[in-house]
Amino acid sequence: MVKRIRRVLVANRGEIARRVMRTCRTMGIETVAVFSDADADASHVRDADLAVCIGPPPSTQSYLAIDRIVAAARELGADAIHPGYGFLAENAAFARACDEAGVIFIGPTAEAIAAMGSKREAKRLVAAAGVPVIPGYDGADQDPAALAREARRVGFPLLLKASAGGGGKGMRVLREDRGLEEAIESARRESESAFGDGTLLVEKYIEQPRHVEFQILGDAHGNLVHLFERECSIQRRHQKIVEETPSTALDDELRARMGEAALKVGRAIGYRNAGTVELILGPDRSFYFLEVNTRLQVEHPVTELTTGLDLVREQIRVAQGEELGFGQEDVRKSGAAVEVRLYAEDPGQGFLPQSGRILDFHVPDLPGLRVDSGVESGSDVSIHYDPLLAKIIAHAPTRDEALQILCHALRTMSVQGIKTNRAFLLRVLEHPELRAGRFDTHFIDQHLSGVLLERPSEEAIRRAAIAATLVGHDGRRRAAPLPHVSSGWRNNFYADQHVAYDGPAGPVALGYRHLGSGRFRVTAGDAVEEVAFVALDGADLRWQDGVGIQSRVRVVVDGATFHVSSLEGSITLVEQPRFPERGAEVIPGAYVAPMPGRIVKLAIALGDRVAEGQVLMVMEAMKMEHSVVAATAGEVTALHVAQGDQVDFDQVLAVVEERAG
Repeated sequence: MVKRIRRVLVANRGEIARRVMRTCRTMGIETVAVFSDADADASHVRDADLAVCIGPPPSTQSYLAIDRIVAAARELGADAIHPGYGFLAENAAFARACDEAGVIFIGPTAEAIAAMGSKREAKRLVAAAGVPVIPGYDGADQDPAALAREARRVGFPLLLKASAGGGGKGMRVLREDRGLEEAIESARRESESAFGDGTLLVEKYIEQPRHVEFQILGDAHGNLVHLFERECSIQRRHQKIVEETPSTALDDELRARMGEAALKVGRAIGYRNAGTVELILGPDRSFYFLEVNTRLQVEHPVTELTTGLDLVREQIRVAQGEELGFGQEDVRKSGAAVEVRLYAEDPGQGFLPQSGRILDFHVPDLPGLRVDSGVESGSDVSIHYDPLLAKIIAHAPTRDEALQILCHALRTMSVQGIKTNRAFLLRVLEHPELRAGRFDTHFIDQHLSGVLLERPSEEAIRRAAIAATLVGHDGRRRAAPLPHVSSGWRNNFYADQHVAYDGPAGPVALGYRHLGSGRFRVTAGDAVEEVAFVALDGADLRWQDGVGIQSRVRVVVDGATFHVSSLEGSITLVEQPRFPERGAEVIPGAYVAPMPGRIVKLAIALGDRVAEGQVLMVMEAMKMEHSVVAATAGEVTALHVAQGDQVDFDQVLAVVEERAG
């Protein structure tokens, strides 16, 4: 029986909520958004036909609150719920609650979710189906001492990972025995926080692995197909940041074997709806089952662009009881697609998540480019949720062309007001080893660990300062009380105006004089050139340099701060006041919070002596743990936080004074 879905509640937020709603609109299906207090003005709320608040910002009280979400669906007349990915997407209890409430769950059965949700149970099922699995420990005894004992039995290198989830949370790679107990404790705590389950697996770590996954799609009539592979080996902190199809590691023979293994997994659990079978591929072409993600994947757009299928549409059709309407022989792929994940994070600080307001979010409209975004100009990035801002995907006839389009989009886009990994993604995509298809999951550690953040050149900073000065001058001109008096007027026409900025490499000073008709003489150090202001359309400036070359840059002004984005990168300049106030006192030896978060572990007490490199405390923010580490040996002379405290950005946590002896 086919039961038509009329209204869908999307039990998620951000870009995936918007993505699901987009397909619903094309199918004539009404949408309901749920949101926390922190997301009251979020883009996914405005996209929906109806929206309802389900709780305060912590996800445990809102996006993970099964009873509130199901009650909202019933109250607003939604006959189906789409879980997106993350949050409750792979929660068997949620799928059962939907069934019990008479609401269609757009996803696999609760039984399939439960079978694959526990990685140790999943390994047993697929091994019985004849799919190779990685050696390790998946027993019920979760005592830390037992886990440590089994880890030593498996041998190093090894992988600790959360049984109940993925995305790198609760995952630790250990190459030696040192620090094993601390890693187990941290992984369990992070897993418990992210998934409500601290159960860990221990696995032998495969050296030089590639992470290759197969999209599967099944219906309730026994039809099951795979939609080819996605290569997901480029990762940071065990989370994917670049995904592509086809994989450069597979030929037709290996693709066929891995695809058949994925179908064996799906048949073993009677899989229905969209899911992903993840596999680890060794350098010798051997492969092993990793896990099944019983949901739509973040990287599903690369499959959609190369197969021409809308996976959300297929999910809804299957949930309505329809047959797939095509078999394995009907699935075709066209060209190549590459996706990058744009995160609010600071690569120069170990990919530390960032929060704050996005002043400008602008991506060029390019043929072959798709942008799935959960933010826009003015959006707030909360400390409570994953820092993923958008997925940017390029599709072209060849891999090289897709990479070229994607790099151009990253180079010309503007994301201002918050630090992102945009420049780092460019470095990854332009690396010759990635371009050649020679990489594994250690790519970033091997090739980019020492250059996570590259400073812009002096010339790029100088040009950015000129652009900022031209925009600043134009703003003052427009605000002048007497229209016939130009900005910066003075009774000595031959005296330059002066402006100083605090830039990414230190102070930047310019002298300039308006020559009339939009022309300026600019002095930077010993260099003097004549430039011209051509046009300013919103934030887009066109200006001409001293050799007559016109450039287009985007300049976003926030008070005294100028965010300049061009082909040379994104540069932030802060205009310094002519008469600056005395600076605030800096406390020697102070350790401050790198972001808002919660202290989940305090490893020191007042008066303790600490060694260089010792962990002082552990913070949790944006679903990840971050250790505050002593930069020097000394004595804890001040301690301003306790375990469980919520702290703000730049708040002083502790003071460690260097002491002899």
